[in-house]
Amino acid sequence: MKPDLIIEGNLVDIFSRVIYPASLEIINGIIYKIDRLRKSQSDFFILPPFVDSHIHIESSLLVPSEFSRVVTSFGTVATVSDPHEIANVLGIDGVLFMIKNGKQSPFKFYFGAPSCVPAIDFENSGAKLSPMEIELLLKQPEIHYLSEMMNFPGVINQSPEVIEKLSLAQKYCKPVDGHSPGLRGTDLLKYISAGITTDHETLTLEEAVEKIHYGMKILIREGSAAKNFEELHPLIKMFPDTVMFCSDDKHPDDLIESHINELVKRSLNLGYDLFDVLQIASLNPIKHYNLDVGLLRVGDDADFIIIDNLNDFNILKTYIQGNLVAENGKSLIPKTNSEKPNKFNCSYKNPDDFKVERKGNKILVIKAIDGELFTDMEFFEINSNNKYIDCDIEADILKLVVVNRYIDSNPSVAFIKNFGLKQGAIASSVSHDSHNIIAVGTNDKDLSEAINIIVENKGGLAVTFGNYREILPLPIAGIMTDEDAYYIAERYKLLQNKAKKLGSHLKSPFMTLSFMALPVIPKLKLTDKGLFDVSKFEFTELQF
Repeated sequence: MKPDLIIEGNLVDIFSRVIYPASLEIINGIIYKIDRLRKSQSDFFILPPFVDSHIHIESSLLVPSEFSRVVTSFGTVATVSDPHEIANVLGIDGVLFMIKNGKQSPFKFYFGAPSCVPAIDFENSGAKLSPMEIELLLKQPEIHYLSEMMNFPGVINQSPEVIEKLSLAQKYCKPVDGHSPGLRGTDLLKYISAGITTDHETLTLEEAVEKIHYGMKILIREGSAAKNFEELHPLIKMFPDTVMFCSDDKHPDDLIESHINELVKRSLNLGYDLFDVLQIASLNPIKHYNLDVGLLRVGDDADFIIIDNLNDFNILKTYIQGNLVAENGKSLIPKTNSEKPNKFNCSYKNPDDFKVERKGNKILVIKAIDGELFTDMEFFEINSNNKYIDCDIEADILKLVVVNRYIDSNPSVAFIKNFGLKQGAIASSVSHDSHNIIAVGTNDKDLSEAINIIVENKGGLAVTFGNYREILPLPIAGIMTDEDAYYIAERYKLLQNKAKKLGSHLKSPFMTLSFMALPVIPKLKLTDKGLFDVSKFEFTELQF
């Protein structure tokens, strides 16, 4: 049978852990034959492709089909994708949208059934996934695992609904992802014994080693929002069989720069063994999640990448099932348009909606930490006798507002430090995990303007100052768009820079803002229901 494609080069065999000149014959997208050559006519290297072992594609602000056009240029051909973000907006219909849109691309998307929608009951989201709906998803062949179980207290305390969801994953023989930052000792053992197999939220090397010794696999994460490669990279040498690479959240400006390839290059530059690194970037996630991604063996899908050399590691070509999908940094996957499902039931707000009547002498303030999902907290003495508590720009005490976008209601208002704005406001409908509208600002007028632009567009990122208004619309579930990725990256950079010109010193103001309502990451957050003390797992007073 005549092959459809013949590829020659230096084949990097991660099973035999050798490199040799070879010729690959490909028929109908499958590797039909591998011939070992005395010498190849090509000096290039043929490697197994990369897999992102945990990502929320929605965080790129792009639909799956557009996301794939970017990451294939970096050698990624598959993702283990948690559609948790869109599920919080649209429920099971959101997950099915992601699957359908992903099928418009040759890219290999492996979606999970979101286990925690909403994450906890201390915020309002657009949907709730019950065990019955989880089972409907797990029955789907396109659903490959139960997504991160963030409700670790529910696992440890044997919450009936949580245990039912875990049992369903076991019933359908699908692995369960974890989410357990800082969990140690007896509680960690209870969590793992419930069938949870991975963690991407590990904070320290010591914690990672403990989790691995108890049987868990650790995902070394390097995304836009959270980065732990520097802390955890020694695991590459210590436990190459039980580690994977992931990005978790990758924002558009970062996504167009690099993906898993960057972690591979950084690891090699630190002196780690090539085959260990490739095992972590390719083999380990494929084995753990039972993915049908090729690994350069006869009978495998013809999924592979071609690089120039093992030092510079420039990715020249990416193939999926024998089809060239990216070359020299450019995608060859056609652009497609998308449906635009959404859910918005929110009226316009006015400045008076954000007034906070004074009832005490001090307020509890959220302290944002640059580049972190975590926050701290502190008390701030009120220096005026005004009826209402205003921002103290000199002390960097600004208003933080969360508006329920699913049920028209009064906004939730608190105060935040370390955003640095000296004027204006910024707002976003990308607000983990429920994606209500969140805004931070120096005055009530600009706050209402920023929020109202988002209401008007039914989703987006906005900056306001006086008469200045700027928005990046996100018409798909209020968190995504089907516009060109590079255009969206430029618009995203523009808004980030505008926020910095208003005084913010944060590296990524919109990224930081998007996590200020996430009530499963300590210490203090604001949901649409009020100020939430994550450490105590209960609401707390604003004023004292």
